Amino acid sequence: MRPKGLMALERVTATPAAVDLIERLEAQHGPLLFHQSGGCCDGSSPMCFPRSEFRIGSRDVYLGQVARQPFYMSGPQFEYWRHTHLTVDVVPGRGSGFSVEAPEGVRFLIRSRLFADDEDERARTEPVLLGPQHV
Repeated sequence: MRPKGLMALERVTATPAAVDLIERLEAQHGPLLFHQSGGCCDGSSPMCFPRSEFRIGSRDVYLGQVARQPFYMSGPQFEYWRHTHLTVDVVPGRGSGFSVEAPEGVRFLIRSRLFADDEDERARTEPVLLGPQHV
């Protein structure tokens, strides 16, 4: 349990360029969500989907929101990244054809940093939120 008044640990944010793109994509596609599954190739990049077209699994971990859109990571991938703050960014180039930004000629990517000591302590003690109830 968090002490009263203490906000949840911020695990994910987005750059201004990513926020701008996310807002444009939301206007075009409606509510979105991000999912990062892990693995190789495009699976290691954050994928952006219309919310109605992606089913969140019971082991997916809710990390927070970027530009008002929920961001999830697969449970096994989260075990590798649980000590890391993620920043969603956008760069030129094509990523996966399944992610909604692909036709724009850009792709989302993750920039990361290890949590500072105080953040890492909170990351170890705060419960993680699982499953689709946060969409």
